[in-house]
Amino acid sequence: MPKVDVYNINGQKVGDIDLSDNVFGVEVNEVAMHSAVVNALANARQGTQSTKTRAEVRGGGRKPWRQKGTGRARHGSIRSPQWTGGGVALGPKPRSYSYTLPKKVKRLALKSALSSKVLGKNIIVLDDLRLEAIKTKEMVNILNNLKVDSTALIVLPEIDRNVVLSARNIEGVQTTTANNINTYDILKHNKFIVTKEAVSRIEEVYA
Repeated sequence: MPKVDVYNINGQKVGDIDLSDNVFGVEVNEVAMHSAVVNALANARQGTQSTKTRAEVRGGGRKPWRQKGTGRARHGSIRSPQWTGGGVALGPKPRSYSYTLPKKVKRLALKSALSSKVLGKNIIVLDDLRLEAIKTKEMVNILNNLKVDSTALIVLPEIDRNVVLSARNIEGVQTTTANNINTYDILKHNKFIVTKEAVSRIEEVYA
């Protein structure tokens, strides 16, 4: 059972916590994590790219010259794909790139991502994280106290408006709740900062 230190917002160690083996101590499955990341990126694609076919390009209603006797190649429209300004053959059209991963793969990928943070000593557990007011400077001070000098994902048990708004203007820092964590966000950020209550929520859902 992994054991990690618990800190307060001043960066002082105030105890430790035993993490669940079923969530934070599984064997890291890189294939599952890769599948989850590819799925997240595919689902985020807008799929709005579009080209016009020869039927959609303006003009070209008249045959450019007669079929025979000119010595030139036969053509039926100046909007065929081989003409400049013509339509695009087999070009992209708006479509959805999203697809669904099997639930077991998604769950294994998430557990693997969490376990990788523990193995890499990139998880920071806080006893609590609350701010009296919306102050970006105060959030920066907290991150400095925790010696966080890279990208970080802050996981809260539930939405805290003061924390979310204080962190949103800090480059490389993202906030989310325990119920909304995903493999892509966990792997995208170097540090995984989570409160004790959020750890309990995560273990409750995924154990």
